[in-house]
Amino acid sequence: MKVLPFKIPKPEHDGLIFQVDYTPLFYDKLHQHEEIQISYILQGEGTLVIGDSISHFKKDDVLIIGSHLPHVFKSDVNVTTVSHMLTVFFTKSSFGSHFFELAELNELQPFFKRAKHGFKATTHIKIIKELFLQLENASKFKRFLVLLELLQTASKSQYKSLSSFIYDKKYTDNEGYRMRNVFEFTMNNFDKEISLITIAQIANMTNNAFCKYFKKRTNKTYIQFLNELRIEHACKLLISNKDYSITQIAEASGFNNISNFNRQFKAIKKLNPSDFKQKK
Repeated sequence: MKVLPFKIPKPEHDGLIFQVDYTPLFYDKLHQHEEIQISYILQGEGTLVIGDSISHFKKDDVLIIGSHLPHVFKSDVNVTTVSHMLTVFFTKSSFGSHFFELAELNELQPFFKRAKHGFKATTHIKIIKELFLQLENASKFKRFLVLLELLQTASKSQYKSLSSFIYDKKYTDNEGYRMRNVFEFTMNNFDKEISLITIAQIANMTNNAFCKYFKKRTNKTYIQFLNELRIEHACKLLISNKDYSITQIAEASGFNNISNFNRQFKAIKKLNPSDFKQKK
């Protein structure tokens, strides 16, 4: 299987794939695929990077990832020993090039519009869960009917967009491996000091070339991405470790300067760490 881009392994004539992930960790390499992905998290939590955004995934999340949208799930091994996710994969042409353009399916168009940037459904979660639980032992025909119900429910659900920027070209294999290495190194070492020289070497590029390369593909500088990853980790610590001081959390998140931590936190979360902690 190619890592980025890669195709979902499937029989030649199957338009819909149902996949069960039940492992210590979800697949944690940056990747993209042609198929639209609808996932329900039964167990596990961690960090989700999708497009240009960094967020947290957890139990009972319903996540939709559009075609060719780069993403990575980074499971938090300190929280759970099992990650369990149910997923359906399909393309807009899986059932014929014009199937989803039929007038009878007009009410599904909000789903496809939102999927381009990825989104998380925030309502109708119980209904979506029940639909997913029907899939494992269902016939191929029944799975097709359940997919239509999933699309209809997700189209009506309230939602939160997951990415504000889409790189307008598909990654080549070389680009994919390079970006995967950059993301993997950063997500494994964000709590330590990372210089531009170090990360440019990971990408096998000069500093200036890497900065331009990363900005073009993510719509943000590498330092912005690194700070957002650190602040997302700090948010998890503020919620789960009430006894930690703000200084301890800053240090555990990769900041060696409390003033910079407070400044970056407020810029990204629109409130200071103390207020965030109190609200949670």
